[in-house]
Amino acid sequence: MKTFDLIATSTFGIESVVRHEVEELGYEINEVADGKITYTGDIEAIVLSNLWLRSADRVLLKMGEFEAKTFETLFNEVAALPWEEWITKDAKFTVNGKSVKSALFSISDCQAIVKKAIVTRLQKVYGIEWFEETGPAYTVQVSLLKDIATLTIDTTGSEGLHKRGYRVSNVEAPIKETLAAALLQISYWQKGRILYDPCCGSGTFAIEAAMMAKNIAPGLNRSFASCAWPQVPRKLWQELREEAREQIDQKGSPIIYASDINRNAILSARENAEAAGVGEYIQFFAKPIHKTSLPHGDYGVVICNPPYGERISDIKELPRLHKDLRTLIDSNETWSFYSVTSAPEFERDFGKKANKKRKLFNGRIPVQFYQYFGPRPPKGGENFKAVE
Repeated sequence: MKTFDLIATSTFGIESVVRHEVEELGYEINEVADGKITYTGDIEAIVLSNLWLRSADRVLLKMGEFEAKTFETLFNEVAALPWEEWITKDAKFTVNGKSVKSALFSISDCQAIVKKAIVTRLQKVYGIEWFEETGPAYTVQVSLLKDIATLTIDTTGSEGLHKRGYRVSNVEAPIKETLAAALLQISYWQKGRILYDPCCGSGTFAIEAAMMAKNIAPGLNRSFASCAWPQVPRKLWQELREEAREQIDQKGSPIIYASDINRNAILSARENAEAAGVGEYIQFFAKPIHKTSLPHGDYGVVICNPPYGERISDIKELPRLHKDLRTLIDSNETWSFYSVTSAPEFERDFGKKANKKRKLFNGRIPVQFYQYFGPRPPKGGENFKAVE
């Protein structure tokens, strides 16, 4: 089967997690750069990547890469690429662009040149002057970085991979599903350990953990742009979705708790969990942190995205919130604790330096992922490896 290069894009700081997920699918990594993991795959890889990658933002089909310092070069190089292998003569396609530290800095001009070059080639190949645009949709992206142009087609679609399809409530999610999944993999948590999120909001950490523990493919119940492409057979989508359903763990029951001070948030989180098919595996309850306690059991993991910025009405509440989290985790020395926040004084308020920190972005907000390691379980500790 013919192979080609695919790019899994990611939030800055979690490239290693996405790389691990791609390798778990069985594909060879070609390059890891800021925000993107390039690997070799086939038609089946397009389907499996969209269905199974938990931490990637999008899956892009790489069409070509070249140096472009002039619009003439950009036009000629784009026109030389085999767009007809993917874009049908009845297709409707758009071009998005971005440029960083490049001579061709006008994004709108770059988009127009790329569009013209593709149309020119397709007109010649198909022998037509007018495109009906009644067929499948394709989104082409031209990305210029230090004068190197990368041309891709988005296999995922207008909504990124974080749109799992389970968020039925209108409550805004404080953390993207893809980032939550990545942080769970970075942590010590595995399905054999207790998980507790005391600031759960709409339930993202708990739901993503339950889906991971039950081996539910994150893209199982949603559609992608490439579902409509004739190059990716509909039967293949059906077969691989059915295989994914058969791989769901029907026996295991993860131990997951989630609480929040906001009762409405808990109601929304329950709705979302039910929509994700994991409602029965998560115990939700409404309670402020200073009135809660760790669930019974040793070697558990607390992971949370405590309120900060616009999510907290009074900035003066933050130090007390962080101190309450310290009191909570200190009640059992075998537990591990993880917090993702933009609050600059978190460690000071928490009263303890993190064992490890990781710089990340939650959307466009720069954050730190503070990691406090508890001891490994005395038996089977080798089964609880975190992604580096």
